[in-house]
Amino acid sequence: MSVEAPQQGARPAGYAPQGKDNGVVKSKGTVNVPLLEGQQPLEHRARKPEWLKVRAPGSPNYLRLKQLMRDQGLHTVCEEAHCPNIGECWESGTATFMILGDVCTRACKYCAVAHGLPTELDQDEPRRVADSVVTMGLEHAVVTSVNRDELKNGGAEIYAEVIRQIHARQPGCTVEVLVPDFKGNETALRIVVEAGPEILAHNIDTVERLSKHLRPGGRYWRSISMLGAVKRMNPRQLTKSAIILGMGETEEEIFRSMRDLRDASVDVLTLGQYLRPSQHHVPLDRWVTPDEFRHWKEVGERELGFGHVESGPLVRSSYHAKEQARTIEAQGPGTITEILEADVDSAVVIDAAEAALRALGAPPVRPAPALVQLGSL
Repeated sequence: MSVEAPQQGARPAGYAPQGKDNGVVKSKGTVNVPLLEGQQPLEHRARKPEWLKVRAPGSPNYLRLKQLMRDQGLHTVCEEAHCPNIGECWESGTATFMILGDVCTRACKYCAVAHGLPTELDQDEPRRVADSVVTMGLEHAVVTSVNRDELKNGGAEIYAEVIRQIHARQPGCTVEVLVPDFKGNETALRIVVEAGPEILAHNIDTVERLSKHLRPGGRYWRSISMLGAVKRMNPRQLTKSAIILGMGETEEEIFRSMRDLRDASVDVLTLGQYLRPSQHHVPLDRWVTPDEFRHWKEVGERELGFGHVESGPLVRSSYHAKEQARTIEAQGPGTITEILEADVDSAVVIDAAEAALRALGAPPVRPAPALVQLGSL
């Protein structure tokens, strides 16, 4: 069978972090979020309130870590997702490694990570991540990834090897993994659980009503139940999730999502403010006040029984993660322990020529490094 390869030098049409060549990037697509009566999105360049302002990073330690990541050929979600805490965390010597490349097979409408067709799977990545953990002298390492829906187990084996190598080469270092949903593949999830991370996290990111619009490749109940299934596999496993506020959710929906996570016996929850990466992403609904974040922390810990709720405007999933790994005790299984919606397709689409090349074992063709931003939503 003859295969017509993708045209050499073609300009990819899509979104990617500014200044980076992420390979074949695709459009994030349209964003059709069902707004409720009275809701009006903020302008993209709306002035941030004082509580969201942070100083620009640039300390010697920040620059050292940035150079280390480039020398090792590693990616960090701190950079890819435009995390506002990058200065604080990097200056204190902590960072969140992003494995399995820097191009995601899904197109979540709020995410700054590039969407498209990943290239090869880097089997040497676990060694380099562990090298960096040793070089940095970390006491707690956080590892996340893009989605790799084209892989049988979604890259679970790479996660497991990263965990094992860090534990072996940096004794005493706790490991937190923030995993994708693996399309509900229980075998993939078990591979990671059995590698023994101190914290296993998976973020639902938004409420049920908005999930199908903002996370078209994911499923709300798949994510909730996957966390519940972890506790069936290992009742002593500390689990964690996150919700991003400011994308059109209501108070009732926030509470319901928090309750759903507790039904899955999630131990730690983080709540933070959505910051729109660009005009090509879902509009911002509102600035959530520090008082509201304090309210949700109290509700989560006192009313719903989370072991810990990290809640604040600048909070992100790995914020203060080391303290959580050392102070929170895991609770046993909840009422949700079986993975739901595992049979629902993730909606990942791979170009026919690209799929044929992969089937033949041919290396994917990388286009010219130019990136084209979306023209409009």
